[in-house]
Amino acid sequence: MINEQRRLGTGFGAHSTADDVLTGIDLTGTTALVTGGYSGLGLETTRALTRAGARVIVPARRTATAGEALRGVPGSEVQPMDLGDLESVRSFADRFLDTGRTLDIVINGAGVMACPETRVGPGWEAHFAVNHLGHFALVGRLRPSLAPGARVVAVASSGHFLSGIRWDDLHFRGGYDRWLAYAQSKTANALFARHLDRIGAAAGVRAFAVHPGSILTPLQRHVPREEWSALGWITADGRAAEGFKTPSQGAATAVWAATSPLLDGHGGVYCQDCDLAEPATSDDMLVGGVKPWAVDPEAAARLWGLSAELTGVDPSFCGPGRVRTFPGRGL
Repeated sequence: MINEQRRLGTGFGAHSTADDVLTGIDLTGTTALVTGGYSGLGLETTRALTRAGARVIVPARRTATAGEALRGVPGSEVQPMDLGDLESVRSFADRFLDTGRTLDIVINGAGVMACPETRVGPGWEAHFAVNHLGHFALVGRLRPSLAPGARVVAVASSGHFLSGIRWDDLHFRGGYDRWLAYAQSKTANALFARHLDRIGAAAGVRAFAVHPGSILTPLQRHVPREEWSALGWITADGRAAEGFKTPSQGAATAVWAATSPLLDGHGGVYCQDCDLAEPATSDDMLVGGVKPWAVDPEAAARLWGLSAELTGVDPSFCGPGRVRTFPGRGL
């Protein structure tokens, strides 16, 4: 719970890069999966993991674009998958399971931010569907491939400050707000890691949520440029505002959470600046920290059950073999 959120004193910080946190770590022989691994923070994550020796699988909706971005990144491979289409997620997972390979690292980094009102599948709001439900289904279906000691990292955001889970209107049918939709999905990412760790730890699978920091990447493509200045993201001359990170610095916390031996014995926690985040003491998202609703175990369990019902996937970690499915309201 929130009292678990105390810094470890890792020696890293906001300015550490993905390569910095991998110093001395050899990932030769390991396999990672990074959604969104061909753009922005995800691309930096893929590059860093492959430089450390990992084989990195990058599922992508736009495979040609992903292939071009990863040209010259040895150790990476692109596979087709659309997080907004649960049949596509199922197909990807089945293909991977059929290879017999195992996964040591999963980083759920893909997502959308502040997009116009969009519905996918059976009318689901796109932020919740893509950022949360797609990843929930993906990890659930890949459960048999997760090696003992595997780590799953959910890329959340300080955007969670703006909203907990809207239990009475998950899909904004009562009126759409693009920032609240994004915020809810980021709270969902953090709660996903909280409950996955709770049920996965006995099988040797640990999960973490991370806030990468404020970084200007293609994630902001739906936010008009004129809003960037109003929001304080850029200076008058168009440069990133003070406190913003480079993409490599932004990728560092997810890479650290996926690999650091300092996290052995920990799990379900929310991380920031390559350490555990402290409880938020203000509403300043640049300062960060974690709000109590993003690490609430009861909310995490409730969301887990609801997500299993919606997707038809129950990643219960209760036994060997392919993940059990049951009729739900998925695609």
